[in-house]
Amino acid sequence: MATYESLIKIKGSVGDLVFYSLNGKNVVRKKSGFNKKAFKKDASYEKVRQNSSEFGHCSKTGKILRSCIESYIKEAGDPLLYQKFAKLMTIIKDFDTVSERGKRTVEKGLATPEGSKELKKFRFGEKENISGEISVSEEKESRILSTGNPFSADEIVMVTIQPDFENYSAEYSEEKFPYNGEKEIRFKKYFEDRSLLLYFLVIRDKEEITRMGFV
Repeated sequence: MATYESLIKIKGSVGDLVFYSLNGKNVVRKKSGFNKKAFKKDASYEKVRQNSSEFGHCSKTGKILRSCIESYIKEAGDPLLYQKFAKLMTIIKDFDTVSERGKRTVEKGLATPEGSKELKKFRFGEKENISGEISVSEEKESRILSTGNPFSADEIVMVTIQPDFENYSAEYSEEKFPYNGEKEIRFKKYFEDRSLLLYFLVIRDKEEITRMGFV
């Protein structure tokens, strides 16, 4: 981009140059080499199209998951959290080895042990992650949160998320429990077992979040 002086004010394109006004100055730049039609059909853009499609998918997926736990992650104290979470979705998507490139999904990545592990170890800002001793198991009428060894806390919040990756939406339920060192806490089944469910746990001590993360 360059500025120019002329008695004649030019606006528009001449050859491969584009003339316009910016902040009161006359500016000229070369036309972009990008061709929208070629991007959609040209074989040379195939990898770019694949990356663009998967990036959009990961961005939307991260947004729907964050929306279910927004009130808690605001306390993480990390201004770059959204970008880091979007990157996490990309990492998880890469574990989808079933789909062809350009159509890999976070859902299929989460179905792998590696993808699930990446989600569970993600740290929300300065808050400690959830201990590996904490897990969720199933019973006929309820789900059981196994807390492992006792820890310092007075409240546990469990958010159960049922994502719909095809329509980029999600439903979620939230339950709060007083904590007195119990090793097992039962909570209600809100969604069908056949669905992919994600569990997000928040641990509070004296009204402050001390740990949070997926389990």
